[in-house]
Amino acid sequence: MTAAGALAGRRALVTGGTKGIGRGIVLAMARAGADVVTCHRLDDDSAAALRAELAGLPGKHRVVQADVSRPDDAQRLLTECESALGGLDVLVNNAGAFRPQPYADLGTGAWASTLAGNVTATHQLTQGALRLLAPGSSIVNFGSTVTFVGMAGGVHYTAAKAAIVGYTRSLARELGPQAIRVNVISPGRIDTEALDALGPEEAARQRAIFARFNALGRLGTVAEVAAVAVFLASPVSGYVTGQNIHVDGCV
Repeated sequence: MTAAGALAGRRALVTGGTKGIGRGIVLAMARAGADVVTCHRLDDDSAAALRAELAGLPGKHRVVQADVSRPDDAQRLLTECESALGGLDVLVNNAGAFRPQPYADLGTGAWASTLAGNVTATHQLTQGALRLLAPGSSIVNFGSTVTFVGMAGGVHYTAAKAAIVGYTRSLARELGPQAIRVNVISPGRIDTEALDALGPEEAARQRAIFARFNALGRLGTVAEVAAVAVFLASPVSGYVTGQNIHVDGCV
């Protein structure tokens, strides 16, 4: 599905696209023929590196600094999509983060910011993008396997990602008559550069621990998640909507 031409003529917005899974999706979609706009919060080396890599690929691509949890930034990002691409056929709501915290110590600020960064950001960007999405478009939201298995220290994050699943199911029903599909990808533990940043010994220890938690006995790769995103963005998945697709090796 990531072969050249799978997304030919498609115009995509991928949030949180300069690192990890988001970066993999941006590059996979660009290589599959899409014109891609992506965003990042910090203007760091990862954003510069992605700009350089996209410059070597065919198509029109943009890397924009924007925090989609902020309404003004979200609207500015959508304006950039309209200006650069003329509209959208694909929206991937990948951006979202949290900080682990025991539930007994979870303050209202951490709770609110986690829901804002994951649920509210997805809602406000998607709602704003409706005017740009053509019939036959695809919206891909990001959940997590934690909504199924749970996670100590992540009650706030689990609640936010569970909300995304329900949000997606209802939105798929509402937008179906407009021929717009809406799905969720729920990754398990994925091997990204964030693990390498922990140092060789700690990274190896964590890989060994998490590899025992699923049927395949290994961590997933960014490319494996990106391939599912390309599939959901393409016409090949034209009868797939309202689904929560777990990419987790069967935890």
